[in-house]
Amino acid sequence: MSWSTAGTWAIIVTLGIGTFLMRFSFLGAMGGRRLPDWLLRHLRYTPVAVLPALVAPAVVWPPATGGDPDPARLAAAVVTVAVGWWRKSVLAAIGAGAVTLYALLFLLG
Repeated sequence: MSWSTAGTWAIIVTLGIGTFLMRFSFLGAMGGRRLPDWLLRHLRYTPVAVLPALVAPAVVWPPATGGDPDPARLAAAVVTVAVGWWRKSVLAAIGAGAVTLYALLFLLG
């Protein structure tokens, strides 16, 4: 299917307006009011829930291997989680995962 230039821009503008309205609906409704403590407590865990949901498909079904599970990527993910849990440091976890992936893909493979 081929889209015309006007059709493409209409889709982009429509999605932009929709995205703005979804975000503004929450921000505009709350304004400058303080959020309840129970809501703030739940919002604190949002990144912890969203980030693994974004990363997991790329680890389990990586596009680089045609969607087949790759032991090197799985091992790097396990090392990343373990170092992150142990050291409580995002940078240490990323570094350990990157070194593990590099070692398994390039040095041993």
